[in-house]
Amino acid sequence: MSSPTSTGWSTIAVAGHACDLFQPETVETTARCLIYLHDLPGRPPQSLPAVQAAVEAARLPVLAPRTGRSWWLQHSVERFDQQQTPEAFLLGPVLQECSQRFAAGPGGVGLLGLEMGGQGALRLAYRHPTVFPVAAAINPAIDFHLGMRSGHDWDDGELFDTLWEIFPDVEQARQETAILHVHPLNWPRHQWFASDPADARWRDGAERLDSKLIALGIPHTALFDQPTNDDFLTTAAEAAVQFMVNALDAESRRVC
Repeated sequence: MSSPTSTGWSTIAVAGHACDLFQPETVETTARCLIYLHDLPGRPPQSLPAVQAAVEAARLPVLAPRTGRSWWLQHSVERFDQQQTPEAFLLGPVLQECSQRFAAGPGGVGLLGLEMGGQGALRLAYRHPTVFPVAAAINPAIDFHLGMRSGHDWDDGELFDTLWEIFPDVEQARQETAILHVHPLNWPRHQWFASDPADARWRDGAERLDSKLIALGIPHTALFDQPTNDDFLTTAAEAAVQFMVNALDAESRRVC
């Protein structure tokens, strides 16, 4: 069952979980789609005008699962689902939905995420580069473990409660960050990320990821000098989606 929201957008259920769906009236290309991973507050793409405009202009289908403060991890998160992990949900039912609904197979699905979802997109692509060869992250929360520290002044500490439910200490959480899942010989062929210069919380992690990828000689695009605030999100969303369109096009022409 689906329920309409705004033009082209609806809400569907996938394996018992709500997902936001965008189906353009005219599709630019077939057998391709984007999976959008939301941020810590759980904002869907159609609630962010800059992101909504960018994905709608691309005329590609979008499936945006709702998982709450799950951090898109391979660990069990009871508040999300007692039977499957957030990562398993994406690798299983969500990808199956993309295949059945859009005929999008390997190389035809791109991951796009914001903040919590941004680190999730990169982390999933590093863990499963053949499944997700295309990933883009806007202001990725690479160093999510830092939010677990008491007395931090970044945000409402309660937003990081899921991490304390999963990990017994900050160090174990750090071991699961995206940077430590980069493999020097097996990586997603197309990766892009941008960090907001006005947001000091996540910038250091993005810069360290950039440095590691450069040191390993792994091709990627990293942007650190975008306009701030609303201009950052508008500029970053447009650039991220255009990168993904080009990358998915390149994947469709790739000879295995």
